[in-house]
Formats: sequence, structure tokens, C-alpha cells
Amino acid sequence: MLSSWRRYADSHPHLVETAFLLLVLAVTSRQYVHQGPGWWQGQPLALVATAGLLPRRGHPRAAVLVTAACAAASVALGYLISPLLLLPVLIALYELAVRTPQRTAYACYGATVALVVPAALLSARDGRPWMDESVGPVFWILLPVLAGTAVRNRRAHLDAVHTRAEHAERTREEEARHRVAEERIRIARELHDVVAHHMALANAQASTAAHLARTHPEQAHEILAHLTGTTASALRELKATVGLLRTPDDTGDTGGPDDLRPPPGLGRLPELVSAFGSAGLHVTVTVRGTRRPLPPGVDLTAFRIVQEALTNVTKHTDAGTADVHLAYAHDRLTLTVTDDGGASRARRAPAAASASSVCGNAPRPPAED
Repeated sequence: MLSSWRRYADSHPHLVETAFLLLVLAVTSRQYVHQGPGWWQGQPLALVATAGLLPRRGHPRAAVLVTAACAAASVALGYLISPLLLLPVLIALYELAVRTPQRTAYACYGATVALVVPAALLSARDGRPWMDESVGPVFWILLPVLAGTAVRNRRAHLDAVHTRAEHAERTREEEARHRVAEERIRIARELHDVVAHHMALANAQASTAAHLARTHPEQAHEILAHLTGTTASALRELKATVGLLRTPDDTGDTGGPDDLRPPPGLGRLPELVSAFGSAGLHVTVTVRGTRRPLPPGVDLTAFRIVQEALTNVTKHTDAGTADVHLAYAHDRLTLTVTDDGGASRARRAPAAASASSVCGNAPRPPAED
């Protein structure tokens, strides 16, 4: 029922405001009729005080000033001060406390007390307790200020909570976008590594096979067999990488065995060495220190560094041999890849690659073509 009343009030604001002011006028006028020097002196004050509530939302200070002046004039004429007689000024003070800072509300409260209480004390008739003329009004006038301040603080708290919730939502959305961007970059790098390595290796194998086709056909056929394995490996890795971009629901299955294959690491160096050997590049691997398991991210990064360095050797040099040196230290792994050739193209590129990574933290070095 309360919600329906609020909807009605929101849809008929002028009607509700008029009914409210008429009710205030009726209550205040009744106080002038039943006590005081005469009803005809108080009715204009009741009318002016009620009219003073009209600007209470847009100009609450003006509303307090008008209603407080009417209240002071009423008690100065000899009317008995009471909460119902002070109703217009109490309403105005409540609206003021809701819409203005606390300091302003209490300043207007003090000004109202300074107007009403002295007027009540000066006009008090014999037999009226002075406590009723002073302490009572001070307390009555304070109540709407306290209530309005509490409502204002509550609204400020709810606004702050709403603002924090919106900020948290924006932060979550930004974090989600950031993670998506990072994942896209990671997948793009992975695709670059897979495609660049296998295409360069396949090109080298095909060129070597074509060179040996007439003079050493057996070796050419053997290299072509390795070429088939190279392309099959490329397809497997591409399938696994592209599979990261879709969920099982996208294809109606849960993925095959290739999707569950772990990412490459230094444990697959023998396969890498064999693949480059079939392309005519003899690779020697030297290990210094105690070999130990690496975190998955570091292991993958180390493998990609060696893979890309050897790929660059086949693409940009005429080297026949290359050396891969792995140095295990207490808190790091150092990789060095060198070759014995020179640049074979007009576009000169580095023939050696070296990188290090602190264990547990695997920064991805920039890719080189």
C-alpha cells in the first residue's frame, strides 16, 4: 500500500502538495480558535505561515524565516505556545535540515529559538510556568532538525554506497577487458611462434630436399618424410592454440587428445633439435648446472626463445651448425644460442639470441622476424 501511495504522489505532486498545505492550515488555525486573545488575530498568521511553506524545497531558508516570524508573532500576541502552533516552522526546519549542510540547519535552529522563546517569555501570562515557555519550545524545535539531519546523512550514505558499487562495477569491467586483451596478445604471440617456426622449418626442409633430389634422392625422400611430420606438428599446435578461442559448447564436443596436450617446454628440445637436423642445421645442446623442473610459464618461454632463435638462424643465415647453451643457476636460467654462419640475405638480422628469466616470473621477449 505504501508503494502505491508513493506512485500516486509521484504522478500527482500538485494535488498532494495542496492537500498537505490545507491540512497544515486546518491544524494551525484550530490552535488560534480555541485559545489566545481571539481567533481573528491568529488566522492571518496561520495563513501566512502555511503559505511560507510553499518554497520550502527550493528556498528552505526563506520558508524558515517566514514561519519562524509568524510563530514569534503568535506567541507575542499571547497565544499558548505548543507543537501544533509551531507546526509550520517545524516542517520548514525539517526540510532545511534535509537539504542543507548540518551547520546551516543548526544555525537556523538557533535563530528560530532566539525568535520564539524570548517572545514567549515576554508575553507569558501570570500562572504559566516559565519552563513551559522556554525548555519545551527548545526541545520541540530541535526534533525536526535532528530528524532532517538523520535523513540527509542516510541519503548521503546510500549515495556513497551506490557510487562505490558503480565504481566497483566499472573496475570489474575494466579488469575483464584488460584480461581479455592480455589473453589475445598471448594467443597472438603463440600463433606467431608456431607459424613462424614451422613455416621456416618447412621451407628449409623443402629447399634442402629440392637441392638433394638429383644427387642424393634417398636423403631427399628422408627429408620429405620429416617435412610431413613438421606440417603435422604445425597443424596440431595451431589446433591447440585456436582451441583456446572457443569453448566445448561451440563445437558440441569436449575436445580431442591434442587439446589436452601440455604446452611445449625444454623437455621437447630433442624433438626440436631433430626437426632442425632434418632441415640441414646441426644443433648441439649443452647444459651447465643441475637441470631441474621449471614453472610452466618459464618452461614455455625458454622453449620459445630457443625455437625462435633457431628459426632465425635458418631464415637469416647460411649456418650449418648451431649451439644451444643452457645455464641453470640458483634463481635463474640463462639461454644462449649461437651459430657458425653469416647473414645470407640483404636484410641482416641477429644470428644469436640470448635471454634470461628469473624463475617464477616469465617475461615474454619481443618476437623477431
